[in-house]
Amino acid sequence: MTIQNQDSNNESIAFIGGGNMASAIIGGLLKRGLPASQVQVVEPFAEQRAKLTQQFQVAVSEAPSAALQRASLIVWAVKPQTFKDAAKQGGPYTQAALHLSVAAGIRSDSIAAWLDTERVVRAMPNTPALIGRGMTALFARSAATPVDRLEVERVIQTTGDYLWLDQEEQLDAVTALSGSGPAYVFYFIEAMIQAGTDMGLSREQAHKLAVGTFVGASALAQSSDEPPETLRTRVTSKGGTTYAALISMEQDGIKQRFMRGMHAARQRARELGDEFGAC
Repeated sequence: MTIQNQDSNNESIAFIGGGNMASAIIGGLLKRGLPASQVQVVEPFAEQRAKLTQQFQVAVSEAPSAALQRASLIVWAVKPQTFKDAAKQGGPYTQAALHLSVAAGIRSDSIAAWLDTERVVRAMPNTPALIGRGMTALFARSAATPVDRLEVERVIQTTGDYLWLDQEEQLDAVTALSGSGPAYVFYFIEAMIQAGTDMGLSREQAHKLAVGTFVGASALAQSSDEPPETLRTRVTSKGGTTYAALISMEQDGIKQRFMRGMHAARQRARELGDEFGAC
């Protein structure tokens, strides 16, 4: 399967699970020129099947079937707690394919055992993939060839940026950092909007100011060669307004509590692997 052109064997990419992350990848692939006829989705919920058919005009089925044998790449976009059952149902049709999992916590050892193949790549994306601005970390088992890795890159880059990891254990930290990270940003945006309205701004004004500040600051951090600490110091004059805010936050231990929350997210990722990844 290639993203640019439909090949002579009419191979396809198949998605097991058709939720938000699958939709983000499918949308990106179609925009890059993959024909809809080369995409198939297995999605158990009728409402979501109808949505996928209407939005993308791709083939959608309720359960795995022999049609999956056409697929050279299978993307497992299922919840961790349903992965094992989904693998048992779809595995008999997919042993010749490359497998890409976007399920949090489920380790590649479990995936390889369930699917009876070593050609497994794990990915931890995040929700900005929905608008092509995602950040995805990738880990490949040793049986995944350089060509396999390139194929995964071609798929993932339709949703944003990516990086490869050498150690699978690092994916739990990635889950806590960038996988769950958008929720932290939204959380702080919520707090800024609430504070703004408390101080007399309208909700619309506070929303525009808060979101614009995050967008601008993120773009500055991305484009600058200087570390965030330096950028922060430059807008924190001693005795000024920013200094007053940061001192208050430091006294409340916000940074340590925030970091503790991220450690909790990493621990939960490990627990998901232990709880739902047993062979």
